[in-house]
Amino acid sequence: MRLTLKDLARELGVSTATVSNAFSRPDQLSAELRERILAEAQRLGYQGPNATARSLRRGRTGIIGLILADRLQYNFEDPVATRFLHGVSEVFDQQNVNMLLLPSRSEFYLGQSFDSLADGYIIYGPPRDGRILDKVTARRKPSVTVDFNLEGVRSLNIDNFAGAHLAAAHGIRHASGQIAVLGLRLISDATQISRVGDQPLTTAEESVSRRRLDGYQAALLEAGRELNPDWIWNAPESRYELGYQAAREALLCTPRPELLLCMSDRLALGAVAAAQDMGLVIPDDLKVIGFDDIPTAAYQRPALTTIHQPQHEKGRQAARMVLGLNNRSRDIVLDARLIVRDSC
Repeated sequence: MRLTLKDLARELGVSTATVSNAFSRPDQLSAELRERILAEAQRLGYQGPNATARSLRRGRTGIIGLILADRLQYNFEDPVATRFLHGVSEVFDQQNVNMLLLPSRSEFYLGQSFDSLADGYIIYGPPRDGRILDKVTARRKPSVTVDFNLEGVRSLNIDNFAGAHLAAAHGIRHASGQIAVLGLRLISDATQISRVGDQPLTTAEESVSRRRLDGYQAALLEAGRELNPDWIWNAPESRYELGYQAAREALLCTPRPELLLCMSDRLALGAVAAAQDMGLVIPDDLKVIGFDDIPTAAYQRPALTTIHQPQHEKGRQAARMVLGLNNRSRDIVLDARLIVRDSC
């Protein structure tokens, strides 16, 4: 049987408060008494007061939950997500705060109570099941949404519209022909590559990709160009192989696109590979612009023109927001900037 604090106090002939103080408030005891209690605890195999019970009494766990919109595996293989997590963990380490990664699976939230798991939450991307947001916000704990907006909750975003506008404006200065977009999660619940066409799209409030699409379209309209929905492809995830597949489909169309605007660098890198496998020369035959500025973008040959977003800083800012280390009432929007390299 597991030895309890009461058992140890009874064995030593002291109060439970005295035993508790030996572990958590040593200044309340003489050095001799504390050493005797700790020595007896070690002999009997007592590990100390229950940490979970203590945190519940105090109302704090020292843990912040990071709710992921994607599979756990995806967040460890996607360079954008890993840089964000690195920024979050840097601040948490400095503040002696622990991080609990919470999955995107609805049954985890809907099938159990998780009130006591964390002191607050960073919600990284909109969960596919909106009921998860209802469960989290009902707890009224400090929360921050990242890459989407939720009424009554502080948000942290990149200026996706402005970044996409920069990308498109730069691209159309160098490409007079057909333009195609390789989009990302523009269609809810999509599981494979498809053209957008007349399918309903996500809103700008719930999707950074929609903000990017709006930025592309605004730049095209300003230049007197139009983007037909039939020239927009949707990928369900930011993956190299999906960019490859979508680019092949686009480049087999007539007229063949002269510019590909890609909503992530991983999609763009897949598109570059597809074009090269089809015998096209970049940027002579095709120009490609990505979004994110992941490390590989600079080392790719040709190096990828893209939009830089400070993912590491975004993680740091999200951590500071949820811990109340900066302005509590203000949403934050970080700048995005164009990085011109060889692909356009």
